[in-house]
Amino acid sequence: MTQSPRTHRLILMPSGRQGEVPRGLDLLAAARSLGVEIESICGGRQTCGKCQVIVEEGAFAKHGITSSEQHLSPVGPVEEAYCREHAIVGRRLACAAQVLGDVLIVVPEESQARKQFIAKAATERVIEIDPAVRPYYVELEPASMDARAGAWERLQRALGDDWDLAVERPAPGVLADLTRAERDGRGRMTAHVWQGVEVSRIQAGYHEATYGLAIDIGSTSVVAHLCDLRTGVVLATEADMNPQVRYGEDLMSRVSYAMTEAQGTERMHRAVVRTLNELAENACRRAGVRLDDVLDAVVVGNPIMVHLALGIDPAGLGAAPFALTISGPVDAYAGEIGLRLHSSARLHVLPAVAGHVGADHVAVLLAEAPHESDEVALVVDVGTNAEISVGNRRRIVCASSPTGPAFEGAQITHGQRAAPGAIERVRVDPATLEPRWKVIGHEAWLESGATDLPSTALASGICGSGIIEAVAELRLAGLLRPDGLFDGSRPSPRLRRRGRTYEYILVDPSATASGAEIVITQNDVRAIQLAKAALYAGARLLMDRLGVERVDRVLLAGAFGSYLSPQHAMVLGLIPDCELERVTAVGNAAGDGARIALLNRGARREAEWLAGWVEHVQIATDPAFQETFVAAMALPHASDPFPHLEGLLPEPVAAEPRGRRRR
Repeated sequence: MTQSPRTHRLILMPSGRQGEVPRGLDLLAAARSLGVEIESICGGRQTCGKCQVIVEEGAFAKHGITSSEQHLSPVGPVEEAYCREHAIVGRRLACAAQVLGDVLIVVPEESQARKQFIAKAATERVIEIDPAVRPYYVELEPASMDARAGAWERLQRALGDDWDLAVERPAPGVLADLTRAERDGRGRMTAHVWQGVEVSRIQAGYHEATYGLAIDIGSTSVVAHLCDLRTGVVLATEADMNPQVRYGEDLMSRVSYAMTEAQGTERMHRAVVRTLNELAENACRRAGVRLDDVLDAVVVGNPIMVHLALGIDPAGLGAAPFALTISGPVDAYAGEIGLRLHSSARLHVLPAVAGHVGADHVAVLLAEAPHESDEVALVVDVGTNAEISVGNRRRIVCASSPTGPAFEGAQITHGQRAAPGAIERVRVDPATLEPRWKVIGHEAWLESGATDLPSTALASGICGSGIIEAVAELRLAGLLRPDGLFDGSRPSPRLRRRGRTYEYILVDPSATASGAEIVITQNDVRAIQLAKAALYAGARLLMDRLGVERVDRVLLAGAFGSYLSPQHAMVLGLIPDCELERVTAVGNAAGDGARIALLNRGARREAEWLAGWVEHVQIATDPAFQETFVAAMALPHASDPFPHLEGLLPEPVAAEPRGRRRR
């Protein structure tokens, strides 16, 4: 008789935490053992219903598991009665379900004791307001026995005479509204016109309310800005985790899921559209706006996210030549993809540059405008797949670099996404080698030896900015050598041998949510080295292609870039050498670019021009990529000079002359 394994793999989304848990342990306790707090106020008595979770079914090749409801204990009579009484379908109570096999669990937002933290703020920008949808007030000539023109023809004439518009067509359903509007308004009406050619909505009388959504679909999070199309004011911003994370943390995992699961594309499409509708509803509710008054939406995202949002199979992007189904801009009705806005609301998707440089990077370029400057800028949008551009008004070259999810805490022993309890800042004293850290949700710095901490100060894991600073600080303190290996000659109780390598004890058990220490392992350092080497190699090859040794400024876009310390990024060699004050975090520039395109239709034409003008470089096939990548594994780099780090690192930063590196 085959003996059952004593532990099983538990993966918790959207936090990304995972690990082995004892067979028979309930999900509530199992999640807590991995540092993930699930709401529960009844002490596991199955009476409060706060600990609801969702079991994902299917094979998850990225994690090497098959998840199934059968891998949890059956529903018992108490749980069954509670779920029946409260109409709970498709969910389990974490306190009632024991782990009997490998399982992937989604903890919905309402069940999360520590909500995910998503950077979502819109940046203050000067935008010329010229939206694609505008309201126009007109007074129709009254119908008469002698007039042959119908109401639609009289509306066309009024819009032409009063506003110089050559309207061509009504949107579906508009003609039915026209009859009512003419009757109720006695010929006085407001027509909302898209791009000057299509009437999107007709209302009796005078109406100004016209709103739009600027949406950035990231691989990890989704952000939506509700804007007044007349004034440009951002009325509300809503954000949430991308629900597709459960099907794969990185882009290629989602492509694989779409290819291997018969309903994979449709599931991921429905999941993200459901989230977009929730964000739209929440934003309108917060702003006191009717969903029916939202008449336009602009969407940006990387090519895979855009394909899935449109319901298009992304399989072509899974392997060379990384073929897009469509690379140009898309204009459609929002309802065609399932968005519940006004029935005739329009949807515009910005164009892509190439297979893995998509509408989101075009939006970043639109927002930051390196093509309008003489300075050479390096623009980096860091995510699971980094998009990089280098150039100025004369020429811009761009590429994508497969950094993977390490920068977001994945593939790290105690890694997690940004949420309260995640370590976001780290310092290591170079003399004592003792650490200090800050966790999201707690303002004060914490030190080793701390006890009796409030729950808000307990560390649950380490997020992207935290692991970057931790590795950089270990390098600055001399505990990591330039090749990324721990230096075992530095005596410290914090540095512990683990087999043939070492690990650094960052947080003691007394200061963690799980009661287990948080460590930085050699494998964690290697994961960061691989990710940063891919990013740096891409930037260096683009600089070589452009023929420049230095850049004048570095722009870090995206949520990760917003919290990245420029000095620590340079210590790692994540970015090329530059004056630190010229390294700038520009926030969610992709969302800002979407907002610009929403509020200015000329920007949509500029985005289309940019996508065609920017030169795409396939760095993976560049003969120099492998050599550049290997050199970039060093901290900060094996051959490139970093004069702005002189005096910071434990030993001088030696560099071979640039001419010695094969191009």
